[in-house]
Amino acid sequence: MTVRLTMAQALVRFLAGQYVERDGEERRFFAGCFGIFGHGNVAGIGQALLEYEDDLTYYQSRNEQAMVHTATAYARQKNRLQAFACTSSIGPGATNMVTGAALATINRLPVLLLPGDVFASRGPDPVLQQLEAPHDGDQSVNDAFRPVSKYWDRINRPEQIIPAALAAMRVLTNPAETGAVTLSLPQDVQAEAYDYPEEFFQKRVWRVTRPVPDAAELERAADLIRASTRPMIVSGGGTIYSEATEALRGFVERTGIPVGETQAGKGSMPYDHPLALGAVGATGTFAANRAARGADLVIGVGTRWSDFTTASKTAFQNPDVRFVNVNVADLDAVKHAGVGLVGDARATLEALDVALAGYEVEAAYREESGKASAEWDAEVQRLYTLEHEPLPAQSAVIGAVNSFSEPEDVVVCAAGSMPGDLHKLWRTRDPKGYHVEYGYSCMGYEISGGLGIKMAAPEREVYVMVGDGSYLMMSAEIITSVQEDHKLTIVLVDNSGFASIGALSRSVGTKGFGTQYRYRKNGSIGLDTEESPGETLPVDLATNAESLGAHVIRAKSVGDLKGALSEAKGVNRTVVIHIPVDRYEGVPDYESFWDVPVAEVSEMETVKAAREEYARNRRAERRYL
Repeated sequence: MTVRLTMAQALVRFLAGQYVERDGEERRFFAGCFGIFGHGNVAGIGQALLEYEDDLTYYQSRNEQAMVHTATAYARQKNRLQAFACTSSIGPGATNMVTGAALATINRLPVLLLPGDVFASRGPDPVLQQLEAPHDGDQSVNDAFRPVSKYWDRINRPEQIIPAALAAMRVLTNPAETGAVTLSLPQDVQAEAYDYPEEFFQKRVWRVTRPVPDAAELERAADLIRASTRPMIVSGGGTIYSEATEALRGFVERTGIPVGETQAGKGSMPYDHPLALGAVGATGTFAANRAARGADLVIGVGTRWSDFTTASKTAFQNPDVRFVNVNVADLDAVKHAGVGLVGDARATLEALDVALAGYEVEAAYREESGKASAEWDAEVQRLYTLEHEPLPAQSAVIGAVNSFSEPEDVVVCAAGSMPGDLHKLWRTRDPKGYHVEYGYSCMGYEISGGLGIKMAAPEREVYVMVGDGSYLMMSAEIITSVQEDHKLTIVLVDNSGFASIGALSRSVGTKGFGTQYRYRKNGSIGLDTEESPGETLPVDLATNAESLGAHVIRAKSVGDLKGALSEAKGVNRTVVIHIPVDRYEGVPDYESFWDVPVAEVSEMETVKAAREEYARNRRAERRYL
């Protein structure tokens, strides 16, 4: 039996029938479709979404990049077991999604992108917004999605959607391969009809399995662990996505091995566990970084070993250090010449626990970890209660929000100085309570990402921590949150510019050039130093947020902020709390390094000094072979 449908109608019906199952729990895979319509999709995908609105819910957005961020945050909150599709018109609508695609793919999170494309028939050629490549008649701007997609296809005939849709689902539901999937849809083909087999639309369940590593590799890993004296675990996002936090905790308590966390893995352990050393790497704690420096064996669980996690390969200094990598992706499992345990994090930890029956670290090492954890928490408390005038310190703002929030509430961030401070300071109490996008660290993610989290977990309070620079790049999804009745509490931290890069610029000797919002004077925007204050621009972000439909509260101190957080609880729509902070009162780096090259030659004395320090630090970099 067949049914005659347009290609767009067939695709929407197919998406509505896709399910995933893990551990016996079955759920629909697609929660809906975000879209902004134009001539490239309004008569195709747009018409199909209207006709089948009861099967696949349509959500309106304000910016194509933002809707991909919202979809990606939703997928992360759902541990990659549910996702959204996103549709755009051709041209700028499509290319606006490329940044979102890169973010999803780098963070290994599923999202289906359906950009409109130029006419496959080449009839009205060149159509509005068409790229004309003199060397390639089939090239369009949608080819820009190829390097940032885990699967890409262009549907030039309506029947091609059958194999393409199945291939898309294979990738989207595969934990080792997932990321952005792009199906490029020529606008004429979207509206063309074909006799599709009924079987294409029947309910289809994709099983997300828990593979276990090769038995011989598991034994090799167990032997290495037994032979070590100062082992350490580095827990990444894969621990949380595979719902392995309880397995990790049990493994840690039985063996006594301490844990450091990556940005994506923060929340793997509750902050107050005596074997939780907190963040590791360039934005790490002194507790975790000291453990890393002396570790003779590092067990990576669900981490891709980014340069921040390894402090640009300076974190692990023991000359005999070895790695065991638990990861569902073989790409990550073999990094640093590690013994690769290719498998699901939860299933592998359980198997490793059995293989290590009776093993535990020396009591002195366990006690050392507990002492370091307690000392670090005292440092967090110091920074939470830091009194600073006339403007508050950012650490005290974080402390106020963290202390006010409930364990199951979610903090969201992505870019600027805030992610590093949150990684060090946020006291995580729930595996899904910390959501910092740091694979791509994309400015503008915060508010749209917060919306995706709230859609995925409406029972949780969502606290979006965003700096003024990131807010200015993408604040319009405040409107969407109001429209969809998904309340966010947005703490807008205002430091009149790009504070993170200002600090980085000063550290490499360039004095914060071009990083503060200032009037141009004598042909220059000026420097960003405490010694050369300038007149900042009269930007009123609180009024801007109010104009977008948010309830706005202005706070001038940490005391005001605490009152504002309490007031926000009683407001039934998105709240923006605006608070200025001192851009120069930062959280220290705790015995870590990040490789940002400094100019090798310069006439500036500050750059010369920074280069000398950079050269000294780089001598600690190493390859783990």
